[in-house]
Amino acid sequence: MESPTYNTKIKVGMFTFSCCEDSSIMFTILLGKYFFEWKKRIDFVEARMLRRNRTASQFDVAFVEGAITADEQIQRLKKIRSMSKLIVAIGSCACTGMPAAIRNDFSSKQKQEIEFILDRFQYADKVRKIDEIVKVDKYIPGCPMNTDVFLKSLNEIFVQFGLTPVDLNK
Repeated sequence: MESPTYNTKIKVGMFTFSCCEDSSIMFTILLGKYFFEWKKRIDFVEARMLRRNRTASQFDVAFVEGAITADEQIQRLKKIRSMSKLIVAIGSCACTGMPAAIRNDFSSKQKQEIEFILDRFQYADKVRKIDEIVKVDKYIPGCPMNTDVFLKSLNEIFVQFGLTPVDLNK
């Protein structure tokens, strides 16, 4: 039986802020398994791990990994939100701020010890999870992200945008 063709694909952006990028690694592993099915449904218009050039395109879905640790990142995240129909927080840092946000609870002495690092990299005084800054539509928890939840959520997104979900039992 021939695979169905789709008149449209969802436009996806993948963005990483302050984290270890383990969810991106899990995504690339999933890409190896689902590439041909996703290729019919997804147009990766911005994804640093997949393509070099950046676009100024609108996104149907922006997957955001990492905590927000600098004022510059706040502005970038707000721009991504303004360009996206849906924002999906992937991984613990994006969903909860942790473990990066552990420094928010440092003692005065600990904060003093890392002050030179914060200054050097122009980090903000507080680490934030992304929903402290913008509206988040879906959460994929875990460190790295829970791939089962990611796949289920991606299928829900396909359906939301009028596309056939991927058979996850193959």
